Amino acid sequence: MVYRYLALGDSLTVGIGALFGSGFVPLYRKRLEYHLRSPVLVSNQGINGLTSDGLLSMVKYNQYLRNLISYADIITISIGGNDLIRAARSSKWNLSSPSFIQTLDICESNVREILLQIRSLKKEDESYFIRLVGLYNPMPQNEAAYHWVKQYNDFLISLTNRRVEAAPLLYAFQGKERELLFFDKVHPSSKGYRVIDEQLNQLGYTPLLQQEKSYTARKRKK
Repeated sequence: MVYRYLALGDSLTVGIGALFGSGFVPLYRKRLEYHLRSPVLVSNQGINGLTSDGLLSMVKYNQYLRNLISYADIITISIGGNDLIRAARSSKWNLSSPSFIQTLDICESNVREILLQIRSLKKEDESYFIRLVGLYNPMPQNEAAYHWVKQYNDFLISLTNRRVEAAPLLYAFQGKERELLFFDKVHPSSKGYRVIDEQLNQLGYTPLLQQEKSYTARKRKK
């Protein structure tokens, strides 16, 4: 049995800041193969600079991507960071600006719609899961930045259900930013990507792991 892993999102999905092959996507693929005891084919559709608006448009109108979604067993989504960064820049880093608050609301609405679109494409498929990659705070000395990153991570956690889990990265990176961030102080370092991989690993592999156990049991009976 071969599983299909679709990675959607921004520069974190691309793996910017990591050595070749050490972004969280290839690392997580190895985790998947180990725990599911099956080969995993990866389609990395990450785009550097992608916002939630851009991802929603792709999920709604890009037929190639929609086909990938319909066949995917595992989907990871890293999105939201560029929305917040652009809003902060446009408000001249006034993180209490109404425009910043509005951007966050729009981002959350887009993420909800992305998940609805995926659910619609999956139809009656019960054997897949989605992992949402949360945000860390690249400005640890800024209390307002901490507040908004936490709020967004809390929003992702609120979306949790049997098939969707979120990996909030705020506390995993907190106090370790110097070693977990790349030289640009925005993207993770190779070590930071290993932390993201571990956070995803801690979410488990249900329902696919249950499916694999059931499949193995049926083979043994034969």
